[in-house]
Amino acid sequence: MMRTPLHPNKNDIQFTTVLHALSEPIRLNIVRELLLNPLADCSKMYTDMPKSTRSHHFKVLRESGLTRTEVTGSTHHVSLRREDLETRFPGLLDTVANASAPF
Repeated sequence: MMRTPLHPNKNDIQFTTVLHALSEPIRLNIVRELLLNPLADCSKMYTDMPKSTRSHHFKVLRESGLTRTEVTGSTHHVSLRREDLETRFPGLLDTVANASAPF
């Protein structure tokens, strides 16, 4: 039996936690990639890094409220919580999308 990942409620998403998650270049690039590809398979992203490191980055993004992870069998699909983020912090994702080029 697989555990369902926990996601913060929309009203519990904190700006400082989101900024902390975005302060790491790999996580910032993941968010930028999700802006272009709205639903991605976690296992197919950043395959050049250890699985534990990749899992950690996706966990930080999920727990900050930036992403939602949906589990189907052994596949973890990740997407941005666009509506929730736009409601809480209008323009944040637009700013991330228009910021300097990926690292």
